[in-house]
Amino acid sequence: MAGAGLAAVAAWVPCRSWGWAAVSFGPHRGLSALLPRKPQRAPRWLPVCRQKTSVSFLNRPDLPKLAYKRLKGKSPGVIFIPGYLSNMNGTKALAIEEFCKSLGHACIRFDYSGVGESDGKLEECTVGKWRKDVLSIIDELAEGPQILVGSSLGGWLMLHAAIARPDKVMALIGVATAADGLVTQFNQLPVEVKKEVEIKGVWSMPSKYHEDGVYHVQYSLIKEAEHHCLLHSPIPVTCPIRLLHGMKDEIVPWHTSMQVADRVISKDVDVILRKHSDHRMREKADIQLIVYTIDDLIDKLST
Repeated sequence: MAGAGLAAVAAWVPCRSWGWAAVSFGPHRGLSALLPRKPQRAPRWLPVCRQKTSVSFLNRPDLPKLAYKRLKGKSPGVIFIPGYLSNMNGTKALAIEEFCKSLGHACIRFDYSGVGESDGKLEECTVGKWRKDVLSIIDELAEGPQILVGSSLGGWLMLHAAIARPDKVMALIGVATAADGLVTQFNQLPVEVKKEVEIKGVWSMPSKYHEDGVYHVQYSLIKEAEHHCLLHSPIPVTCPIRLLHGMKDEIVPWHTSMQVADRVISKDVDVILRKHSDHRMREKADIQLIVYTIDDLIDKLST
């Protein structure tokens, strides 16, 4: 759990069929009370045949061109912010777009600079540059209020976007939110390993999610990321926040979501833990939880 500053927990609500528990941090009617009434919607986002959305490109002066796919529709719109080195064609991104299509709501998914079909050199990318990518998508492509869904690194960036664009970001959904993640993981390394990384300029970070078994992270990226850490002080985000996390996450501990819940100043915060889910949270039940959470927030923002 987070530290002593954690707000009083309203309720732990286990759910036998879903395998998750919700922790409510605010005086609101929580997600756990709302989800069971909507099982009839589940089949709508499981398509027999997907229609492919064409790739478009956002041109930016002096910045890499960003690849994106946009589904037009009602407000609030949904923007999916992927994880570290993930692209817009992942399981969660596609399922969220399909769900938004079933409801007639707008949806945007995109690739960071240096990743996927976007321009840019990965070795030159930083958390600050990816933050600018997210803000470019919000400023140039999104119409009206938005719900941001951030996965891992995307969860860290969605918090920055909510701070920078409070007039457009109406709600946040973090999936295995990796706030301060790269910096925290690096700082936990033995002193001699950190010194070696500093000398070499590259950290070979082990990962079972990469085909080579490691991510080659530039030391310059880690040092730059220190300027974007959020967990050391109150996070000035006031919109509704839902933080979903698997308790089998070996990359970002679920306690990180508890820390985020403790640090944000919003009064409307839920943390939902899935006992058997890993970092990716892309199994069917995980996806159901994500889209039901989107549905819940659309209802909340529309009433």
